[in-house]
Amino acid sequence: MTPRPCVAVLFGGRSSEHSISLITARGVLRAIDREKWDVVTVGIATSGEWFLCPQEELEALLDANPIAELPVGDELVSLPLKVGESELIVRQDGPCGQTVSRDRHIDVVLPLLHGPFGEDGTLQGLLELADLRYVGCGVTASAVGMDKHFMKLAFEAAGLAVGPYTVVTDRQWALDPRGVRERIAALGFPVFVKPARAGSSFGITKVDCAEELDAAIETAREHDRKLVVEAGIVGREIECAVLQGRGTGAARTSMPGEIEIVDEHAFYDFEAKYVSQASARLSCPADLPQEAIGTIRRNAVTAFEALDGEGLCRADFFYTPDGRVVINEINTMPGFTPISMYPRMWAASGLDYAELIDELLGLALERPVGLR
Repeated sequence: MTPRPCVAVLFGGRSSEHSISLITARGVLRAIDREKWDVVTVGIATSGEWFLCPQEELEALLDANPIAELPVGDELVSLPLKVGESELIVRQDGPCGQTVSRDRHIDVVLPLLHGPFGEDGTLQGLLELADLRYVGCGVTASAVGMDKHFMKLAFEAAGLAVGPYTVVTDRQWALDPRGVRERIAALGFPVFVKPARAGSSFGITKVDCAEELDAAIETAREHDRKLVVEAGIVGREIECAVLQGRGTGAARTSMPGEIEIVDEHAFYDFEAKYVSQASARLSCPADLPQEAIGTIRRNAVTAFEALDGEGLCRADFFYTPDGRVVINEINTMPGFTPISMYPRMWAASGLDYAELIDELLGLALERPVGLR
């Protein structure tokens, strides 16, 4: 019998989105086809250690606390030490103080980490150095896709409509807070104050007046020293899932979906995304004119290609009352929780959860290592 390809599923990580990664991993591990794939589960602690974390331990942890943090396991894991090798190195303390090591062959890595030190190109660079194939965007696309400032610059260069915004650095806020406040006020209220390089709505505040601004800036600075402040846009929130094409084929898009937030949520915040399924409803396909649907799908591919994307992304847009399509951002490793929009949009477009995971792993196996 031909051996099944082995996939190393990575989850956890050092970012504030550690617990989200665990929820994503549980969903993926429940859905992955074990008749097609052999699976090695690797947890990454908030302190940085890599270790084997069996699925049953992850399940028990989340059953006890849905917003959990991984404890460090006994079997520590390292990446291959030499180019051309494809074995994870597993080490465990043995009797009499010696260290017992063994290798575990892998064919592809499925990184299910969100936010800094996982989704931002750092992990992707580590995997590139080890010559390991992996699911998702490469170093450049991951880094640009994590930084809302440079992401917007790439979108503008590609001809996409971007809403008004300004960037606030740590140095600017320290040296000229009055000038920062004036720049932000020129956008008009309300504005959204965001960490430039954080995701999942952590540190984001909707600001309705100047008196609320300083507190919002300090909240965002807890997550990142660089901030992006965006003018509020009146419009419907529309998302579109992008999946890389096979071979030289064009990138594929789902039908656009619309997020409907119930009254207690001012915007699509952390609870609406990951905790309370009743907080956000998805309509897919969104009730939009056919012309707008076509524009959103084309612009989603343009955004993906503007960042030199690979594997997948979710593109987020506003559809304004006057019929404009304005891109908000893309997410290069969107959530795969049971209530996440990316897999739900593909399911509504005819590609179910398990088939989507198969396709992503297949795309990663097709990719050459090294420069592409």
